[in-house]
Amino acid sequence: MGSSGGILSNVKGLRVLAAGCLMQLFLGVIYVWSVFVAPVSEHYGWEVDSVKLTTSFMLCMFVVGIIVGGKMQARLTTQVIAFLGGATLSVGMLASGFVPVGAPWLIWLTYGVMGGLGVGVSYSAIISTAQMWFPEHRGFANGVSVCAFGLSTVLFAPLIEALLGALDVWAVFMALAAIFAAVVIAMSPSIKRPDAVAAPASHADAADAGTEQLRIGEMVRRKEYYLIALSLMMGTSLFFVLNPSLKIMALERGLTGFMATGLVMVTGVANAIGRLAVPMLSDRIGRRGGALAICAVTAACAVILAFAESYAFLAAVAVVSLCYGGYSGIYPVITADYFGVRNVGANYGAVMVGFALSSLAFPVAAGVIGEGFARFAFLGAAGLAGTGLVLTLILIGRKDGIKKRKGGSMGGG
Repeated sequence: MGSSGGILSNVKGLRVLAAGCLMQLFLGVIYVWSVFVAPVSEHYGWEVDSVKLTTSFMLCMFVVGIIVGGKMQARLTTQVIAFLGGATLSVGMLASGFVPVGAPWLIWLTYGVMGGLGVGVSYSAIISTAQMWFPEHRGFANGVSVCAFGLSTVLFAPLIEALLGALDVWAVFMALAAIFAAVVIAMSPSIKRPDAVAAPASHADAADAGTEQLRIGEMVRRKEYYLIALSLMMGTSLFFVLNPSLKIMALERGLTGFMATGLVMVTGVANAIGRLAVPMLSDRIGRRGGALAICAVTAACAVILAFAESYAFLAAVAVVSLCYGGYSGIYPVITADYFGVRNVGANYGAVMVGFALSSLAFPVAAGVIGEGFARFAFLGAAGLAGTGLVLTLILIGRKDGIKKRKGGSMGGG
């Protein structure tokens, strides 16, 4: 394991990481759709539930975009891929501004499908490039990158609300399209792989050392892939059970309206902290330690949320959000640890299928159970998180077995 001095001495890598972080900050707009729901519903006379469905389209296409962007890395440079993804998002935003009042469903295609696809394509190029520049500190590189992605909510939610207060919805879409296009044009040329910029040979060599470099078709034939994807699905279930009705639940548990609104912002900050802290911690204690910790803490918080009131509820929600961010920060690195960093963009997209299923299935399940039975939903989520913990333990056992058979070093760090 290298020292922090090794990170600071990697000046070219830090420049690439900084450019990627700035792009990630804008790409994270995928999580800000809730700010648009009421204004879009009012402008188009569209049912709120139909407007909310845009998020589902965007999250699904985000996963597809990660896979597509990862596959593109075999033929195109990461600079071009980052540009194409960002340009697709910008064009989708611009097209959203031209959606006629008589056909609001087109927003599903422009903002949801095009936007989500573009975000995923750029995201895959940025996180894979970051890990390649810091082979001994992949947790640090990935954590910083996805932290910027998570902080987008904190930055853009109040900014977009202010714009919506001053401009029509269509004008806000166009303004965002122009801003995003400028950032993409300025930053995407900097998203370079180490072998494209005369980086030290150890960067590329260390990235590939000691681990099979599997393609997505080879990866999905391994049992480890299913253990990782399912553990991600189970571990994030609690967040998706909680998130759709967070403010309503907070009021029911004795928080004031002001505190309930503030809790939404707290989840965004905690999410961003988890994206940075958990993968950086895993650089020191190993991926296995980091993954087991967030699975165990998530399961414990689910039980607490079933009974907690007032400030205890608030604290538990904050910890759940931190763990959720931790999943986003550590699982790309776990994917690289098991299947190699060379194809991590496409491979992580396949792992993200577990995330997509979680984001779609568990909010629906919580809605079917009903807010009056939230306690049972939380206890069910505790069981799912516990299942994720068991899957992680099985995964660790399989890796230890591989390590013994190969006689190599396959530690979690």
